[in-house]
Amino acid sequence: MIDNNKVFRKIIDSITTLFLYVLLLTLVVGMVKTVFDLRLTLFTSLDIGFNHMVSSVLTIFILIDLFNTFVDYHEHERIKLTYVTDATILIVMREIAVGMYAKEFTYDFIFALSSLILVLGIVRVLAIKYSPEHEGGSFNFPNISVKKDVSGSDD
Repeated sequence: MIDNNKVFRKIIDSITTLFLYVLLLTLVVGMVKTVFDLRLTLFTSLDIGFNHMVSSVLTIFILIDLFNTFVDYHEHERIKLTYVTDATILIVMREIAVGMYAKEFTYDFIFALSSLILVLGIVRVLAIKYSPEHEGGSFNFPNISVKKDVSGSDD
């Protein structure tokens, strides 16, 4: 008889392995493209080149964080909340940096994105504090003793 859990695990393992290779290839191509785009900084205006470099470097950091997330999932078969929040914080920071250099955002939109970064930072701190990996970090329910009435009376 076929063990469904083994089949599912094998399929998920194959998909994550393939996705890791795709992410690795994307990371290498992105890094090479970023190095070649240094010429923009040299031959165009400093604003355009610098804006493009900041965007490219932050995109590489996002790819590195996603790669770490998938490597951790591939090895431990679980997703760490800190990796996901790190990647999300980097995505929002990238959008803020690109939007500020391009002068596309209004103040209220930047405030909303900054609030999102604050909430994600709080989630990240709480994920570290209450992580199951740290002995004192995981949340333990208070030890409350409850006495059971075994006598059968209702008073």
